[in-house]
Amino acid sequence: MVERAPEASAGEISAPAPGSESVSLPSDWQARLRARLLTSPDHRLDVETTQPLQPAAALVPIVLRPQAPTVLLTVRSRHLRRHAGQISFPGGSLEAADADAAAAAMRETEEEVGIARRFIEPIGYLPDHYVGSGFRMTPVVALLQPLFELQPECHEVEEVFELPLAYALTSANYRLRRHNLRGSDVEFWELKYGARNIWGATARVLVSLRERLERPAP
Repeated sequence: MVERAPEASAGEISAPAPGSESVSLPSDWQARLRARLLTSPDHRLDVETTQPLQPAAALVPIVLRPQAPTVLLTVRSRHLRRHAGQISFPGGSLEAADADAAAAAMRETEEEVGIARRFIEPIGYLPDHYVGSGFRMTPVVALLQPLFELQPECHEVEEVFELPLAYALTSANYRLRRHNLRGSDVEFWELKYGARNIWGATARVLVSLRERLERPAP
């Protein structure tokens, strides 16, 4: 789930300095994450909106690569009517047949990129996020065994790539951008990774993941 990017403005903050991505994950990062994630969805939002919101779910897939864990992300096809060419997590609206948000996130992941459910282990939730296109999105954090084969749905997904988890958990790699939208200043997170620009709801979820892991043990 992603949001539409505003045009760049004078309020844009420069990209991170080279080398700011260097960080070591603690050896017990999995145990810390399992202990600090929510055990059930939290549908409360930190924004007020009068529009009806469509329930949705997104998988935050951490791939357990032997060399270092990564976060799997997709680039949406450029011909789509909404969010064309933007970086997102696999996800979409909840359907009547979905038992819960985790089931919806795994179904969407299999449909969008071809990763079968047997490779996915949901381990908890992040708080819901408001998406400006009218969704209340529940992030489902999961561990992925790296034996899966990708089969992207070409009409929805242009590309699949992996972001090092250590990079996503480095606060110095994030910047707030400011944009004037209809007379109001709006701020949103941005994460640059090489030529890729991860921003909006996708970056907010990664910030939420980072903050959750940084919390003191419960």
